[in-house]
Amino acid sequence: MIRKPAVAGMFYESDEDSLKKRIKWCYQHKLGPGRLPGKIGSKRSIKGLIAPHAGYVYSGPVAACSYLELAEDGMPDTVVILCPNHTGIGSGLSTMTEGLWLTPLGDVEIDHQFASELLNYYPLLDDDPSAHLNEHSCEVQLPFLQEISPDFQMVPVCMMMQDLETARELGEAITHTAQKLKRDTVVIASTDFTHYQPHDVAKAHDKEVLKAIATMDELEMMNQIQKFNVTMCGYGPAAATIEASRGMGATEADILQYATSGDTGGDYTSVVGYASAIFK
Repeated sequence: MIRKPAVAGMFYESDEDSLKKRIKWCYQHKLGPGRLPGKIGSKRSIKGLIAPHAGYVYSGPVAACSYLELAEDGMPDTVVILCPNHTGIGSGLSTMTEGLWLTPLGDVEIDHQFASELLNYYPLLDDDPSAHLNEHSCEVQLPFLQEISPDFQMVPVCMMMQDLETARELGEAITHTAQKLKRDTVVIASTDFTHYQPHDVAKAHDKEVLKAIATMDELEMMNQIQKFNVTMCGYGPAAATIEASRGMGATEADILQYATSGDTGGDYTSVVGYASAIFK
């Protein structure tokens, strides 16, 4: 199956040259890392990361902070992208086991062996491409990855079920699969944070969630989300990424950047929060 772009021309530019310029803009933005990635690294200490998934003009600079760290740490063989289900289509946990995902920068191949082993190991996971056809939150991560290197495969997982138990089970399944296949793997949690609150409220509440993420405590993260009624769309992907990263050897988290759509768009009355983080 060839999965064509669903949000090219809306969330990011639809032609190669303009998209490359936009990604460069994200890196050099004052809310981004402020520079382009240097030499692609080979340390491979990063096991997971968090990146937002709004339009690049809003959240791209924050996402670029995570991707600069990944670029300079080194690209893995396989990237597992965990995203929330915004469309309501598909099963509770949906992956794809074969095919290509197209973007204006080229195609990304699904790691068939990894996705199949993950599917066989974890019975709650279904091979259900319908969940991915119009879902933007996995797609928008791909151009950043492609701009670093074309030499990787991916496994998309769309999470309608985001409870803590399911997230932990999925994280453990990813760890199992990476270890069984001896596959160098990075897990990406695609998530935004507070939605449609005043800037100061969003910033204060998201800060408490990020404190828990910084300690790699997914239970405390869930507790803070509930305590402050934080409308974080990808809390399940974040919890699963923490679990998987820890299972693959990560012992610390770095919160790299936080900003809101008010910081990038200028309207502070009703914002969406964005954060970047790595687990290494």
